[in-house]
Amino acid sequence: MSGNRYDAHPSLLRMRPFATLLLILLLCGGILVAVLGAQLLPPLMLPQIDDRIVKMIGIAVFAAATLQLLIWWVSTRSDRLVITEDELIWTHGLLNKQYTEINMASVRTVRVSQSLLQRIMNAGDIQVFTAGDNPELMVRGLPDPARIRDLVKAPAPGGAG
Repeated sequence: MSGNRYDAHPSLLRMRPFATLLLILLLCGGILVAVLGAQLLPPLMLPQIDDRIVKMIGIAVFAAATLQLLIWWVSTRSDRLVITEDELIWTHGLLNKQYTEINMASVRTVRVSQSLLQRIMNAGDIQVFTAGDNPELMVRGLPDPARIRDLVKAPAPGGAG
């Protein structure tokens, strides 16, 4: 196999920027509530709540936010796109792997879709078409999608293609 021209995983922050930041805030808030407990609440607000219950709620919020971030992170790390001089290789899955290899010569169209937020974050969704009307490969949230399109559509450097 030739040297890699592109090798990337989808980006968690680029795919879900607001949700990721919200979960990080919830994670920090959960830690704060777990450490300080009922000291955060005004005394007149809820005087009957036990400090242990407030701390347990903080721990639960921290655990839920951490678990969701971990799930999303593992999901992005289990996908990978590699572009070599001759082919695109898409690997998907953590325990069960699915490989999609597409020869560069058979690529007919590369479609890049970007929302406004994706354009700001320099991410995008890629669709690669070969012979039919349906895309052979669809990848969400890859960094630098314009570069991917250029690499796929450009002839191999120094090669006969």
